[in-house]
Amino acid sequence: MNKLSAIVLGLAGLVASFASPAGEAEHKRAREATRVLDEIMQAPDRRVPANLIRDAHAIAVIPDVIKAGLVIGGRHGEGLISVRGADGTWSNPSFIKMSGGSIGFQAGVQSTDVVLVFRSQRGVDSIVHGKFTLGADAAVAAGPVGRTAEASTDAQLKAEIYSYSRSRGLFAGVALDGSVLSINHDDNQSVYGEGVTPRRIFEGGVGNVPADVVDFRDRLEEYTAKVSE
Repeated sequence: MNKLSAIVLGLAGLVASFASPAGEAEHKRAREATRVLDEIMQAPDRRVPANLIRDAHAIAVIPDVIKAGLVIGGRHGEGLISVRGADGTWSNPSFIKMSGGSIGFQAGVQSTDVVLVFRSQRGVDSIVHGKFTLGADAAVAAGPVGRTAEASTDAQLKAEIYSYSRSRGLFAGVALDGSVLSINHDDNQSVYGEGVTPRRIFEGGVGNVPADVVDFRDRLEEYTAKVSE
C-alpha cells in the first residue's frame, strides 16, 4: 500500500468514527444489562427468588464489573436501574455507576455481572438524590437464590438491598459493602438529552427513548408479570 492510499484509508476511518451514532456505548450497555437480566431470570436453580422480584422497589443490573488488585483492590462497573412506580409498573431506566475499594490480599482481575434488588423505598430515594454507599447508607446482604429459597425467604428478608453476582456462569449472593452506587449523569444526558434528572426519567418525563433502553424496562415488566401469576 502506498503512502497516499494509507492517508485516504486513515481519513475514511476518521470520518466513520465521527459518523457513528451518538451514545453507542450506552446502547451497548443497555443491551448487556438486558442480557444479564434474561440470564439470571432464566436460570432455574440459581435465579433470584420470585417473591423478591415481585416485591422489589427497584432493580439494578451492572454487567462486567471489573475487580482488580494486588494488595489494594477496587471495582468499577456501569449499568442500569429501574424503579417501581406507585401503579406497580417499571420506569424507564437511569444509567448508573458502581465503584468501590477493599484492602487485603487479592491478585488478578475478575469480571462479574452484578444484580441489586431494592427492598425498600429508602434505597430508591438515596439513588434518586445522586449516590450512596452500600452497607453504610443502606443495608445490603448477599441474596438468596434458587427455587428452594422462595418459600423460606419472606420471614428472613431483613436487608434493604439484596445483591447477586455471576462469575464462571453461576449466580450467587455476594457481599458488596463499601461499594458506591451513583447516577451516571453523562450517560443519561447522552441518551435522554441535556439536563435530564433521574427523577424525571423515573417519573416518565422523557420521550424518544431508544429501543434497547426500553427493552430493559419491558423485560422487567414481563418477568414481574410471570412471577405474579
